[in-house]
Order: sequence, then structure tokens, then C-alpha cells
Amino acid sequence: MVFGEGDDGCADEISRLPLFRAAGPPIAPNMKILVDADACPVKDEIYKVAWRHEAPVTIVSNSVIRVPAHPLVDRVVVSDGFDAADDWIAERAGPGAVCITADILLADRCLKAGAVVIAPNGKPFTQSSIGAAIATRAIMADLRAGAVGDPIGGPPPFSKSDRSRFLSALDEALVRLRRTR
Repeated sequence: MVFGEGDDGCADEISRLPLFRAAGPPIAPNMKILVDADACPVKDEIYKVAWRHEAPVTIVSNSVIRVPAHPLVDRVVVSDGFDAADDWIAERAGPGAVCITADILLADRCLKAGAVVIAPNGKPFTQSSIGAAIATRAIMADLRAGAVGDPIGGPPPFSKSDRSRFLSALDEALVRLRRTR
């Protein structure tokens, strides 16, 4: 099946978006979106917002993920090595980058490089919140390691409000970046 034939969520709508705009300089010459894509549930939303802002998107994964054929979308498949996708993203994160990840340690690395970081549920990672997120992650890992019997639950299921919050957060981040560039 060809991407855009109704195979996944917003694909039909995305396939109808224009591939090019009228001639002129790019609206967002120094902005980019880096996506930790292996388990990212908001890729279609990323494409829509990125195209509206004319910001290039790089989808980074350990396996081939289908992406739309669009001049602003690039796909990078890294090796199967531990944290290979995270390393690739962290090396390219910096001012002007918006990184999309649920990985708290990758978020910390990207923040230290100067990037804006947003989780797929729309919650931003910030310098003031990342320390608590790392501490909570460590506590939960310890609890899971010592759990006997009933396993400790994971995050709540992804919801429509998460998707909506993500769309707003990404749009706001790109607007802020454009104003500072």
C-alpha cells in the first residue's frame, strides 16, 4: 500500500498537502525538527505542523519507518547499537532544533545542547523540569527492578488530549523559534 491511501491515521490528509510553496526564501532557514521515531505516536502531526512552518523534519530510527515523500522530510536509519538513534539526535541537537522524544535521558542531552524538547504527549522538557523527570525515572526503574508479583505499571495510554496538547506545543515552539531567529 502506498503512503497516503488510508493506511494510517492522517495519511490521506497529509498526502494532499502541497509539496512546495511559492518561490522565496524558506520561512524557517535555521529551524529543524529531530524525531526519536521508533515508538513516536505523533509522526503525522509532526509532518502537518512542520510543513505549515516549513521546518525540515528528520525521522531517526533503528529500523525503516515509512515517511511521506516530501522535500522537508528526511529519514535516517541508524545501526542497531544501544542508543544509536539517541546519539545521532543528540549530536545534531542545538539552538534552532526541536527534538521530539519520550526518552528522558535523550531529552536531557538535547536540552544541554540548547534544543527545545517536547514529549509526544505535548509536555515540554525544560531545564527546570528535567532533573525531577530523571529522578522519577530512576525511582521507577528501582521499583520495577525490586517488584515481586504484580508488575509496576507504565505510563497511561496515549489519548486524544495528549495529541492535541502535542500539536499546540509543537506549533508554539516553532513560532517562538522563528521569532528568535
